[in-house]
Amino acid sequence: MTQLPDLDLPEVPKLSHNIIYFARALRKAGLAIGPGRVIDAIRAVEAAGFSRKEDFYWTLHACFVSRPEQRAVFSQVFRLYWRDPRYLEHMMAMLLPSVRGVQDERKARAAEKRAAEALLEGQQPDTPPDVPDADEVKIEVDASHTASAEEKLRSLDFEQMSTEEIAAAKRMIARLKLPVQPIRSRRVKPSLRGHAIDWRRSMRQSLRIGGEVQQLMLKQHRTRWPNLVVLCDISGSMSQYSRMILHFLHAVANEKGAGWARVHGFTFGTRLTNITRHLGTRDVDQALALAGAEAQDWEGGTRIGDCLHRFNQDWSRRVLGQGAVVLLITDGLDRGEPQALGRAMERLHLSSRRLIWINPLLRWDGFAPRAQGIRAMLPHVDAFRAGHSIASLEALAEVITDARDHGEKARLMQMIAP
Repeated sequence: MTQLPDLDLPEVPKLSHNIIYFARALRKAGLAIGPGRVIDAIRAVEAAGFSRKEDFYWTLHACFVSRPEQRAVFSQVFRLYWRDPRYLEHMMAMLLPSVRGVQDERKARAAEKRAAEALLEGQQPDTPPDVPDADEVKIEVDASHTASAEEKLRSLDFEQMSTEEIAAAKRMIARLKLPVQPIRSRRVKPSLRGHAIDWRRSMRQSLRIGGEVQQLMLKQHRTRWPNLVVLCDISGSMSQYSRMILHFLHAVANEKGAGWARVHGFTFGTRLTNITRHLGTRDVDQALALAGAEAQDWEGGTRIGDCLHRFNQDWSRRVLGQGAVVLLITDGLDRGEPQALGRAMERLHLSSRRLIWINPLLRWDGFAPRAQGIRAMLPHVDAFRAGHSIASLEALAEVITDARDHGEKARLMQMIAP
């Protein structure tokens, strides 16, 4: 259990006011907290007392936290609001860019930055006006070209981004959507403007009035939404790209009304790992932290053929039913047998409605399918596209919607044709 330091009581206690402001910070951080919960929290603290720090923490926790994914946000907001004597300085350090070599760097914990933004929304650090020294260089930031900077960021390679650009790219990726068209089912349903006559319903209706057919009942095909299955390579050569892809996958999985029946996520390097349940966590930092803890082969080797064979054997029948769309994110640099990789890709292709291969190496103008793994995989995909920037992720919507969009597959197939 986390050790909580003693709480210093002020000379003029305003505990109820502090709990109200604490609830507002939690609401800004994404927790669904209404006035009723705030009143319950004040009454609960009054009943439980304020003598023990653990009791105070868990009393508020019981009143404000209703879902498991909210625990990390509550913990960070509580630490910054109630316990850290230098919380304002600490939060400002997380929100403002740091200078390498001057300030100690520390990775923010899950939901920590989100908590800081909730507590400091609309606030700026108070700095006294100092007289600049003679040798001091004054730096002015011009934000008039913000739109053009964001447009430049859309086309920038993930591997070439700085730390600040990666943070901005993640915020842009969180707003991306991946809509899909519904699939026409073979099942039918009654309809007033159907395309075909429902003879069974028509005859049943006529029996109610003596066998005379007075009205023909119509029917039309039902529509349903497909599943999205993402297989993401997390080997050493794909490290930076896979992290950004997983941010995109989390945004798609938590987008309400996007059209997908369900989003399944798998990572692979030297082994296959199912991270679908972690994608349901609303906080992206917490979701990726859990996924990274379960996938033990981050930045390791690559066994694409073995991992795809394992997927076909263990998960294909479960997640690829009813016309699932598969996104395969990998550079195709496999050291295994090309024949085994080709057989695994062929079965994956036959089991999916549409197999789209996203390869960051395609960003190079001189890219050619010289690697044996790429040559074995390419014939068994429906589309072959690049996946190295935000713009390339935005283009996925067009590939999924248009079945005639094959990307660069036709051009590259000509290079490997005998």
